[in-house]
Amino acid sequence: MKKYLFVLLILLCCKNLWAFSQDDLVHLLQKPQNTQGEFSQQRYLKALTKPITTSGKFILIKNKGLVWETEKPFTHQLKVTAKGISQWNGTAWENHSRLGQGEQIKLFLGLLSGDIQALATQFDVVLSGDEHNWQLQLMPSSLLMKQIFNQIIIQGNVAVQRIELHEKQGDRTLILFNNQQINLPLSPFIQSVFQ
Repeated sequence: MKKYLFVLLILLCCKNLWAFSQDDLVHLLQKPQNTQGEFSQQRYLKALTKPITTSGKFILIKNKGLVWETEKPFTHQLKVTAKGISQWNGTAWENHSRLGQGEQIKLFLGLLSGDIQALATQFDVVLSGDEHNWQLQLMPSSLLMKQIFNQIIIQGNVAVQRIELHEKQGDRTLILFNNQQINLPLSPFIQSVFQ
C-alpha cells in the first residue's frame, strides 16, 4: 500500500506530467462554435519608418471559415475558407483565390483556429505556458515557409490574442485581437456567408 501511495505522490508532484500540451491547446481553441472580436494589424515594412495600420472586426466560425472586415483606413470584407478567399463587392462574394494560395489559407486558418496538425506540416511547433497564458512558436520546416518566414509567434488564453509574423526579408506583421466573445448568435448576413 505504501508503495502505491508513494507512486501516486510522485505522479502528483511531477509538473511535467501535467503540463499544458498541444492537444490541450487544440481542444481549447476548437471548443467555441464561433469567436467574434476586433483586430488591429500593424505591418512594419523594412523600407518604411512607420507601420501600415489597419483595424476592424472578425468572425471565426468553427469548420467553416473566417470573415475579416477591415474598417480603417478603408472598408473591405474578406471571406476565408478552405476553398479560397472571396471579397464582398456589396452584393455578392467575388472569388479572389490565386494559384498556390492554398498553403497561405491553411496557414492563416490554422493560426486562428489552433489547427496545430496543419501547422506542424510546415513548421516546428514549440508550445509553452498554460491554458491561461500560452505561447506557440513556429519555426519554418518546409522549404516554402523557410523562404517566407523566420518565425511566427502566437500568444493567447482561451482564444488567440496576438500573432506576430517575422518575415525573411525583414518585414514584420503584428495582429492584436481584442474584445473577443465566444458563441454569440450570428447575424443573418454572417449565417448566409457560409451557406
